[in-house]
This record gives sequence, C-alpha cells and structure tokens, in this order.
Amino acid sequence: MARLRDLPHRLYRGDVSVNFVGRQKMWYTISGLILLISVVSLLTRGLNFSQEFVGGSSFAFPSTSTTSQNAISRVVEDAGGGSATIQHISSRLIPSGWTVQTKSLSSQVSGQVANALEKTFGIQPKDMNVSFVGATWGSQITTKAIEALIIFLVVIVIYLTIAFEWKMAVAAFVALMHDILITTGIYSLAGFQVAPASVIGLLTILGYSLYDTVVVFDKVRENTAGLLTTQRSTYSEAANLALNQTLIRSINTSLTALLPVASILFIGGSLLGAGTLNDLSLVLFVGMLSGTYSSICIATPVLADLKEREPQYKELAAKISRRQAGGRSAQRAAAATVPAGGGRAATVAADDTVGADAAEPAEPDAQQDDATGSGDDEVTVPAAQSAGTGGPAARRGADGTRSVSRQQPRRGGSAQRRPGAKKKRR
Repeated sequence: MARLRDLPHRLYRGDVSVNFVGRQKMWYTISGLILLISVVSLLTRGLNFSQEFVGGSSFAFPSTSTTSQNAISRVVEDAGGGSATIQHISSRLIPSGWTVQTKSLSSQVSGQVANALEKTFGIQPKDMNVSFVGATWGSQITTKAIEALIIFLVVIVIYLTIAFEWKMAVAAFVALMHDILITTGIYSLAGFQVAPASVIGLLTILGYSLYDTVVVFDKVRENTAGLLTTQRSTYSEAANLALNQTLIRSINTSLTALLPVASILFIGGSLLGAGTLNDLSLVLFVGMLSGTYSSICIATPVLADLKEREPQYKELAAKISRRQAGGRSAQRAAAATVPAGGGRAATVAADDTVGADAAEPAEPDAQQDDATGSGDDEVTVPAAQSAGTGGPAARRGADGTRSVSRQQPRRGGSAQRRPGAKKKRR
C-alpha cells in the first residue's frame, strides 16, 4: 500500500516509467483497427437518428396486457403508418409504456393510426400522446449540429497554434477526430439512437478530451524547454516523461468524471428508463473513455513523431545515441580482465561515464620526509606501490597493504638528522 501511495512521486521523478511514446506503433495499430471498424459501420449501417433529426410522427401510450412489439407493428402498418420504430419504456418510477415513431404522416393518417391503436389495445384517448416533427425542422437541427462541430474544431486549432505551436494543434486535432469517429462508430455498431442530447454530449466530451491533452502538452513544453542546449535527452524521452508525470492526474480526473456519469447511465437509466438524460450520459461515458485514451496514447506520440522529424531534433537524437553507445563500450571494457606483471591478474576499473578512468595520486615515499625525535606516525600505502622501494621496514596487513613507519620532526633543539645519517661530532 505504501508503494502504491508513493507511485505518483516515483512517476514524477522518473524512477518508474511507462514507455507510451516508444510504443506508438502499438497504439496506432489498436486505434487503426477500431477506426476501420467504425468507418465501415458508418458507411454500411449508418446512424439511427431520432425523430428530431429525420422528422416524423410519434405515438406514446401506456402498456396493456395485450400490447407487444409485433402486434403494435402490424396495427400501425394496417392503418397506413408504414414501418415504425417501436421502443418499450419500463422503469420503477414511471408507468410502463410504448413509443412508436413513424415517417412523416398527414394529420388524417396520424388520426387513423392513433384510433387503431386505441381500439386494438383498449387505450383511452386521454392516454394517447401524438406528436409531429417536420422533416424541415429535423434537417435544420442536423445542419446546426454540423456547423457547431466545425466551428469548435477551427477555434480549437487556432487557439492551440497561438498558445503552443502548430504541431501541437495538429496532434490535438488528430486526437479529437479520433474521439469523434470512435464515439459515432460505437453508436452505429450498437444501434444507439442519436438525439439532440447526444450532439450536446459529443461537444462536451470533445472539450473534456482537449482539456486533458492541453495539460499534457503544457508539461511537454516545460520538459523540452532548452533541450537543444542541455542535450540531456531526446524529444521523445522528454515527452514520455511528461506523460508519466501527468499520468496519475489524468487517471484520477477520468475516474472522478466517469463515476457520476456511470451512475446516471446505469442506475438512472434503470429507474427512469430511456430518455434525454440517458442519451446524454451514454455519449459522455463512451466519449470520456475514448478521450482519456487519446490524450495519453495518441496526442503525445503524434506530437513526438512530428517534432522528431525536425533537423535539430534529429541531430540531438543522433548525438545522444552515440553517447549511449560509447557508454556501453566503456562498461564492456571495464568488465574485461587483463594480465599484469608478476603473474598476477589486475582488473581494469572504469567509471560509468565515458573517459572517466583516472588513477588515485600515490602517497609520497616515507624516506623523503625529514624526521627526528620520538613519536611515529603510520601511513598505510598499497603493497604494490611500496614493494621494492628500499624504504624503511614495513608491516604487511591482512588486506594486502603495508604500514610504513614515518618519524615526526622534534619540536625542540636545533640539530636534526635524517634516517640512516651519522651524527656529527664537534
């Protein structure tokens, strides 16, 4: 548990790192497969637009003991309503009922369908709710939604270009289009109905995804400032460090946002049934998951790929690669053993950095010091250094060193003598 609590700090310091940028091919492959399935589904199945977009007539009435989907479909067709989309609404807080949506019908045909449903299933006229939406109004809603999406994308690209740089704007735009295609593709595959609330939710999750991407990009800009001068890492390495430093924050933000949305979608949907709130929470849940994934695994790797194409960052990556190759060669040389004189084997020691080999300065020979009087001081020198020097007697220690006795000068008296010299006589 303590290590788990310390994980954010270890990620921020770089002690633990997940190589998101280095595995961009894997993320691109995963996203490419999902996008391919989404595009094929959109081209073949299309989207299930609600009545507000396509226009038509709607009939809502409570359930009875004799109502069923097949029976309702036959009654509507026999009354001249054509094929219909039938949805059953069932929840604990509101009465169970049915919603029947057809193409645009005239007032006369709508009346015929309503009367047929009332007579067949014993529904009171006051319980039958008939509504009509013109196709012109539905097409206007569709046009306005597309215009709002285009304006949103253009403004976002302009803002990111001014606040950061155009390559960051391109990477964020790619991540946004990734989220749009995946979300709409899931709607097409699952057959979820696209309502005006779904469009509102789509614009909301684009803003959420962009918010997370901008936070990561701001940290990337901070980590790569002065990178060409310091040459401490490549652009991809600095961008990957920024991702790891903001990873815990992104996960916490996503979980905090997903928990209430999931509560609305699953708990609220079971209590209140399908409705505007359910449509909104569904697109938020799908889009937030896709937005969190794209801000981590798509936006930053795309940015790193674009920046690594620049000549200065290409040169930086080449220099760092040569430096790392030299360091590995030095480590291999340090591990090798070579024969030394006297039949002994000497291990060549080297620092981890390139060209850091240096010998420690040798201790001066004890015979070069002037010493008289009493009070000896012992100096420990390597055995190999003092062997054969002809100096004073030395004691060999258990660790292979020799202890040489060195005399200290006498503080009193004027006469001094060197070791081995004869005393002068007056």
